Amino acid sequence: MLPSKAQPVGLVPSAATHLEGAVAQRRAFAVVLLIEVWERFGFYGIAGLMVLYMVQGLGYADQQANLTWGALSALVYAVPALGGWIGDRWLGARRAMLAGTVVLACGYLLLATSGGAASALYPALALVAIGVGLFKPNGANLVRRIYEGQPTRIDSAFTIYYMGVNVGSTVSMLATPWVGKVWGWSAAFGVCGAGLLLGLANYALLHRALAPVAVGADAAAPTPRRVLVPLCLLGASGLLAVLALRHVALAMACVLLVAAGVVTAFTVLMRRGDRQERKALATAGVLILQVGLFFVFYQQMSTSLTLFALRNVDPYLQLPGLPVLHLLPAQFQALNPIWIMLLSPLLAWSYTRLARGRGDLSIGLKFALGFVVVAASFAVFAAGGLASRDGRVPAGFMVGGYGLISLGELLLSGLGLAVVARFVPARFSGFMMGAYFAVSGISMYLGGFVANLAQPPGHAVASVQDSLRAYTALFGRLSLLALFATGISLALLPWLRRLAPPAAAR
Repeated sequence: MLPSKAQPVGLVPSAATHLEGAVAQRRAFAVVLLIEVWERFGFYGIAGLMVLYMVQGLGYADQQANLTWGALSALVYAVPALGGWIGDRWLGARRAMLAGTVVLACGYLLLATSGGAASALYPALALVAIGVGLFKPNGANLVRRIYEGQPTRIDSAFTIYYMGVNVGSTVSMLATPWVGKVWGWSAAFGVCGAGLLLGLANYALLHRALAPVAVGADAAAPTPRRVLVPLCLLGASGLLAVLALRHVALAMACVLLVAAGVVTAFTVLMRRGDRQERKALATAGVLILQVGLFFVFYQQMSTSLTLFALRNVDPYLQLPGLPVLHLLPAQFQALNPIWIMLLSPLLAWSYTRLARGRGDLSIGLKFALGFVVVAASFAVFAAGGLASRDGRVPAGFMVGGYGLISLGELLLSGLGLAVVARFVPARFSGFMMGAYFAVSGISMYLGGFVANLAQPPGHAVASVQDSLRAYTALFGRLSLLALFATGISLALLPWLRRLAPPAAAR
């Protein structure tokens, strides 16, 4: 999930003091959690289908489909910075979350009612980017307000919140491809929109439970200025998003501009900080770049791995003790949240055991282990070619590969925000949080270019064997890249130990 931006400290304590009793807190949390589950249901339904829709439904070449989805992924990481600010300053977290839900529903329903018209694709995706940007930071911020000042409860709440994300995404990635297969693309997108409408109906029935957290901008009356300013900002952002999605050169220019801005601002902060602050910033910067590299691999799940499943994976999966399962290409993506839910408790338990024994592993070493696991995952995907029959790889290789890359996600992306909290001085944390999201979004856009290394010539694959060779070669190169990243991570460990503040070094 996309975490929220940090909120102004002055707004939060007064919200917590109005929520008296665990029952009131649970009711307020349930309202946010249920709409979050439906929001993730809709978004991951789109995520699972979109590349396939562009290739199969609209006749796009792989290259255009991969880069369009990569550009949307970058926007989804960039716009929450604007959405969080709009929630803080203008609309309030509750109104901004609600507005994001409405905008998302409009985007999904535009896809559903477009009749497969390519002209509706880019406006619909721009609405998705704006909707996610409004929803994600403000929904998570409401959870923080509900349990502010209660560290144990807020940890538990965000654990459940993250589980809700994975439940919503898993159900969606299993259900929407089946709906699309039986009733068509419009019906699948309609289901995504219907999920948002159910979330809105739930909010309408239970929204009074959130009244105690109406502080700051939430408590202010929605004056014309408070409404018109966000509308203008979001309208301009939507127009820019449509242009960036439609034109690859403009999207790349935006990515390069953001990258240059992050580097420039980071350089200025390094010069302004004292010696210890510069050490902390350098440490966090190196680790954030490593997380960014992981997102290049992560982006393959919705691009090259999905197209690989379409063209070269046997859809029939036989697991011990279970009947044979027939998986559609998009449904393989559901393996990621399923593995996340299975592996998260085991990893948390192992961290606790390590801390009680010889001590927890340093975050740098966890990153190195994460890249080892990622290298193993793409080695499994590539090795599937050796076991292929008539150009089709056994589905078990996808299960194993997704399990490994999901573990890598927990070791790398799951610890990404901890880097900012652990190493960055408080006065620089806002910028470094933004830098984290910017680097992640840039990397996901670059992941689309990487996926295109396996692009077949023209709009069609010459043969199943040709595509098998192209994809397994790409996965092999990605495995080697992950091993190279492992070597870099291990080489940096002594340097990171010297740079890290004493409290963070291990």
